[in-house]
Amino acid sequence: MPKKQDKNRIVSTKESAEEVAFEKSLRPKRLSEYIGQNKVKDNLEIFMAAAKKRQEPIEHVLLHGCPGLGKTTLAHVIANEMGTNIKVTSGPAIERAGDLAAILTNLANGDILFIDEIHRLNKVIEEVLYPAMEDYALDIVIGKGPSARTLRLDLPKFTLIGATTRVSLISSPLRDRFGATFRLDFYQDEDIKKIIERNARILETQIEPIACGLIAQRARKTPRVANRLLKRVRDYAQVKADGKITEDLAKEALSLLEIDELGLDEIDRKLLKTIIEKFSGGPVGLNTLAASTGEDMDTIEDIYEPFLMQLGFLNRTSKGRTATKLAYEHLGFKPRLDNQQNPLI
Repeated sequence: MPKKQDKNRIVSTKESAEEVAFEKSLRPKRLSEYIGQNKVKDNLEIFMAAAKKRQEPIEHVLLHGCPGLGKTTLAHVIANEMGTNIKVTSGPAIERAGDLAAILTNLANGDILFIDEIHRLNKVIEEVLYPAMEDYALDIVIGKGPSARTLRLDLPKFTLIGATTRVSLISSPLRDRFGATFRLDFYQDEDIKKIIERNARILETQIEPIACGLIAQRARKTPRVANRLLKRVRDYAQVKADGKITEDLAKEALSLLEIDELGLDEIDRKLLKTIIEKFSGGPVGLNTLAASTGEDMDTIEDIYEPFLMQLGFLNRTSKGRTATKLAYEHLGFKPRLDNQQNPLI
């Protein structure tokens, strides 16, 4: 489970309960409004158009990628494009087979069931999903022991959209039942700038293009982080000036938040410094790194590492994690040398 301090990080990709309404107000409704992920959008457009021509629900969809990249938003966009209702739940919320049965039997024909963190479903729940996804049927066991019998109930033709940050943890039988699988990647800075500009208009906040670029630079290539930074910088501009986000105000606000020009915060720097200073740049095992930094292993692996690896600051090797030459330079350390006195990459 993520630690409390991770949820309070400005650059955390985890969505807090307080942000749900804010994120929902900024969420695009149509595929044409959804910025970035062009390959995914192109494939989805054909995928949905074909289903509409056949007058059928779309096949089951699996969305995977790092937190905050827009998987939930995309699920709602699909529902809007298909003109159908969407029911939202999560893997941890479905504790018993009866919970899933209650959800499935309340769906209407063409409805979308969105399960976030689908990799956290237990095996018993997965087995209930297999016939539901394949045959639109629900198998209920009545009685116990030798007298037990199975009753099959027909379900409406629905679409399951699953979202996960850990696609490798989904069992093969469940993964194989999805008709389409899409990976959401980190965003380009230009796309993040467009998202900030769009959301500033929705929030009725004026923002200078240079200020927009400064926020985009520090948004970790992630829309959720961009929205959070925009909100914080907007608050600063309203308190310190007339509400317009200028270059100088953006610099002041971001400096106050202690987020550097690449989007690294205190915890990112602590993680890299631990590898460099305590373990001579690595390799260091995940268990040891977690113990040394006081961070949870899953949080390091799912939240911190993907972005640090995207920047080229961290490598995962068979022996453990290593800091790269770029990480040394960014933090102001002299690059580690090998036996031939060459900088290690």
